[in-house]
Amino acid sequence: MNKKRLIATITSVAVVATLFAGCGKSEEAKDTKKESIKVGMVTDSGTIDDKSFNQGTWEGIKKAKDDLKLADNDIKYLKPAGETEADYMKEIGNLEDAGYKFIVTPGFKFETAIYKAQDKYKDSKFVILDGAPREKSDSKDAKIGENTISVTFAEHEAGFMAAIATAVQLKEGKVGFIGGMEIPPVQKFNWGFQQGIKYANEKLGTKIDLSADNIVYQGSFNNVAAGGQLAASMYDRGVKAIFCAAGGVGVGAIKEAKSRVSTGKDVWIVGVDSDQFKDGEYKQGKSVVLTSAVKKIDNATADLVKKASDGKFDGGKALVYDAKNDGVGIPKENPNLSSETKKTCDDILAKLKSGDIKVAGEKGDLIK
Repeated sequence: MNKKRLIATITSVAVVATLFAGCGKSEEAKDTKKESIKVGMVTDSGTIDDKSFNQGTWEGIKKAKDDLKLADNDIKYLKPAGETEADYMKEIGNLEDAGYKFIVTPGFKFETAIYKAQDKYKDSKFVILDGAPREKSDSKDAKIGENTISVTFAEHEAGFMAAIATAVQLKEGKVGFIGGMEIPPVQKFNWGFQQGIKYANEKLGTKIDLSADNIVYQGSFNNVAAGGQLAASMYDRGVKAIFCAAGGVGVGAIKEAKSRVSTGKDVWIVGVDSDQFKDGEYKQGKSVVLTSAVKKIDNATADLVKKASDGKFDGGKALVYDAKNDGVGIPKENPNLSSETKKTCDDILAKLKSGDIKVAGEKGDLIK
């Protein structure tokens, strides 16, 4: 009997040991799914402090670095010498050679470069924001490789929400729009803004005027002086607020607004891409930025980097960030908006998310 008990005890211990060993292997398997990651970024014509797309992308990478506890040298950005496909390919190659195998590129200008890079560097992963890989810049069809993710945003919805906030806060008067290059993401901001102004006038009792004379595309994203000149012309025509979807051109418009406010004028800027309130500050807590049409570029970038670190990468897919998945909107904090305006914006956003309000991403019968 004692012998049987001894055998039973030994058997039980062996089973428990086996179970613990199995758990150890399971935990090891889970740990191995966590991939070491080095993240690279190539800027477009701007810099990482452009108050816009490049900055938002880089801030997202830095956020992922902090969340994943990566080393400082695990992230890196390179600014190309020019804006050609060859310039972009050179820096992508430099990142690849240095071991940065997860490469983020902000903007449509990278479309042809990523088209080539995704085939040339099969062991790297690419994210292109606001674009998709194309053989030629004017090609209609995109080819998203299995090692590439294309990310776009519903700019028209962000523009719509910025217009609602602007119209409800100002109640009446003229507004304008300054775009950078006349490309789809910028156009959609404009088209959404126009639709938001129209909705507010028809449904919310506002009297806002947005005319063709006050809708302008400057043609670049880095001509700061031109932005100031365009803004000055609009303000001289009686425009109260200008929505700037123009990168560095918008920086010039913000400077012009600050200058006018310092002399007692009541003018505003509507920012773009990220919350530009601080960029518009002219003294502590006071800013010329009424609100901003936000594309949560930083959140999208950080999210994709962290997922890749966990071994999750939706290669070959085109992802859209819109109001429904909190990818676009206006900032949570809007110091220049009244509580009534904020409540109206919350109500409208809820309707946008539910589908009760639909915003078109095409020009249709809009002004321009």
